[in-house]
Amino acid sequence: MDSDQLAELAADACDDRKATDIRLIRVDEVSSLADWMVIAGGNSDVQVRAIAGSVEDRLEAEAERLPLRKEGVNEGRWALLDYGELIVHVLQPGERGYYDLEAFWNHGEIRSFLSSD
Repeated sequence: MDSDQLAELAADACDDRKATDIRLIRVDEVSSLADWMVIAGGNSDVQVRAIAGSVEDRLEAEAERLPLRKEGVNEGRWALLDYGELIVHVLQPGERGYYDLEAFWNHGEIRSFLSSD
């Protein structure tokens, strides 16, 4: 599974748990950090944890991938899952507005995720 497919799978897993405003940002042309960032919103600590868990479960089941690192899942305000070529951020509205990752990575190709439902 290439990084494009992995990013789409992660975004779909976010959508499974009703994440808001899911964005995929291709950063491979502007950074060596990763190929893709997936940024999604959760409205509570419970939802942020559920979204992060959905991503972990789907990527393990369908891509046989586990995160290399993860941060913030227990607190539930901002979860980060690092898969190497893909980094998934799930943030509550306050954190998302404060860190404004979309603006920071605006020189990458930004796409909104469109649910297949």
